[in-house]
Amino acid sequence: MASMEIQNLRVYERRGLVQPDRTAGGTRLYNQDDVDRLIRIGELLAEGLNIAGIARVLALEHRLDRLQAENRRLRAPGSPGRDA
Repeated sequence: MASMEIQNLRVYERRGLVQPDRTAGGTRLYNQDDVDRLIRIGELLAEGLNIAGIARVLALEHRLDRLQAENRRLRAPGSPGRDA
């Protein structure tokens, strides 16, 4: 993350791509999930996507993660509606 420009981080935050916590004094605190997301943003930028495209990809990836988790839950032994 050290290679990212501060201005870019602020743009990503304004666009809702990353939402770091803040200290009482307003300093941004990036956790590991934020750092991972920023790395992904960098990868997508390198592939030529613009900010709107990146936002769409991140939203779709998040949705896919949720659907995969739900699928695993439903397939787990003992799930309601699952034959034993």
